[in-house]
Amino acid sequence: MLAIYRKYRPKNLGELLGQEHIVEILKNAARQDKFSHAYLFFGPRGSGKTTTARLIAKLVNCEKRQNDKKFKEQGEPCNDCSACKAIDSGHGLDVIEIDAATNTGVDEIRNLQEGVRLSPTSFKYKVFIIDEVHMLSKAAFNALLKTLEEPPAHAIFILATTEYEKVPATISSRTQRFHFRKLALTEIIKKLNSIVKSEKLKVSDEALELIAALAEGSLRDAESLLDQITSLDQSVELKDVERIAGKIGYKKTAKLAEYLLKGNLEESLNYLNEIDQDGYNLIQLNKDLIHYLRRALTLKMDPKIEEIYKKELTKDELEHLKSHSTLLKEDKHIAILKSLIRAYSEMRYSPFAIVPLEVAIIENLK
Repeated sequence: MLAIYRKYRPKNLGELLGQEHIVEILKNAARQDKFSHAYLFFGPRGSGKTTTARLIAKLVNCEKRQNDKKFKEQGEPCNDCSACKAIDSGHGLDVIEIDAATNTGVDEIRNLQEGVRLSPTSFKYKVFIIDEVHMLSKAAFNALLKTLEEPPAHAIFILATTEYEKVPATISSRTQRFHFRKLALTEIIKKLNSIVKSEKLKVSDEALELIAALAEGSLRDAESLLDQITSLDQSVELKDVERIAGKIGYKKTAKLAEYLLKGNLEESLNYLNEIDQDGYNLIQLNKDLIHYLRRALTLKMDPKIEEIYKKELTKDELEHLKSHSTLLKEDKHIAILKSLIRAYSEMRYSPFAIVPLEVAIIENLK
């Protein structure tokens, strides 16, 4: 049985989520047959780098696109010819994927150099996808540089990395570079909703929102977590996601933030201990609390920042945040924020995670 993230992997550029700027450039390149011999994709995990690399492999080798001028204008692969089907199923011999995280040495790149010289066996182009390219050794980078300087006409290289700054300038300057952005919360929720409907799963809206938030901008992480949680074979509610992930939902964080902002010491401590008794990760709770108060503070200082938060939060969450920002007293609550940050550092190394957090709350609300 296919994992959800593999089953719902985009089959064409139009399905690629949140990277419209890249999609348009690649579609135009496909219409004009102006593909580069080397690409560098960089950005956070789960943003679509490897998926896009496979889509390029399909585009350059799609038989229908090569033979049908009218279809070519769509700038998409047909997903129906033998090349598209072989690449989709992972059986395309001329699409070579290398994980640089486990193949860091110069020998692997020299083997690649040997393979580059050979003509494709069944496709028009040989496509080499090197994932996590920043992990290559210095010698391996030097060997790769030689190949990129004088590539054969039948070879296309696609390098992908989450750490662009670690890729030598000599390599990146010989590629077309594309920055993949972190996906907005609303985009991930929308995609998860469509998967839930297709799979006829029962997942509450609040549970989906927490799954999307836990993914931190990575669609793949969100889909994997959805897969894990729906394997429970029951209706999935917020409490199920909280239990499995060990992280509380946005509403619980907002409630604790409200007690702090209103200066209610007794309610803050009672609520914190309830959360602790339920076995949630208090270090993560404090991290979420810091982010929540930070957002409330910046929203109070600069109301225009709401436009950015619209991408990160649901409508209800944003309304909560706006109402809480009105409770803020700058000096007092900046002091609380600083105490929580200090407590977070202490909690990570303390066998009693609740103590630094309790002390921070008592110091500021007594």
